[in-house]
Amino acid sequence: MSSTSIVLVNAHALFREGLRHHLANSTEFHVIGEASNGQQAIQVVDLLAPDMVVMEVDLPGVNGLEVARAIKRSHPHIRIVLLSSTMDGQEVVKAIRAGIAACVPRNIAPEKLMQTLHQVRRGNYPINDLVLSSPDVAAQVLNAFRQMAAEEDTQSIYSPLSPRELQVLELVAAGRTNKEIAKVLDISNQTVKNHISSILRKLAVNDRTQAVVYAMRRGWIKVALPGDPLT
Repeated sequence: MSSTSIVLVNAHALFREGLRHHLANSTEFHVIGEASNGQQAIQVVDLLAPDMVVMEVDLPGVNGLEVARAIKRSHPHIRIVLLSSTMDGQEVVKAIRAGIAACVPRNIAPEKLMQTLHQVRRGNYPINDLVLSSPDVAAQVLNAFRQMAAEEDTQSIYSPLSPRELQVLELVAAGRTNKEIAKVLDISNQTVKNHISSILRKLAVNDRTQAVVYAMRRGWIKVALPGDPLT
């Protein structure tokens, strides 16, 4: 896998410098650009087309979530990692709907941030780690999606996905990697990749997070959490 190019977006130059210095010690990542506000971030990303954007939510002018939506509309394959100081359930729901790959606390330890970036680099969506690690946040997120599912047109209950594809997507929603999904379902990694490609094609979405959101909104899948009643 080639080195992943990153654009850093944060209002504070000192923060950007510290993160750039930390990333410089890794051969897997290289910083190709920086921005200090939302509008500048959109321009820099349009110009440089990085593989990944690491961005603060609280930006001057256009906030990080709005920037993320704009980036994903123009560059759907760019992976976005969002740093937030609040991390409440409503913000997580908005982040998922915006296509964010990961949403982590602003005060995250450098080692944990690097772990998150490596997961995102491999195509995983560790935003689920956040959802599952906090019962309060998890409840808010799932309640929001269940409400959206209840509001959907009844015709959308029909799923174009096969039973096996729904199994794969539920495991994706639970934060499982391709390797873990293959082990759980006793299939090969390539078969998992084939199923995910089929899911994205059938749902006409660009990435795994969008597929999970699409399916959860329609009630096709759900993420079982501690305390959820067994069905």
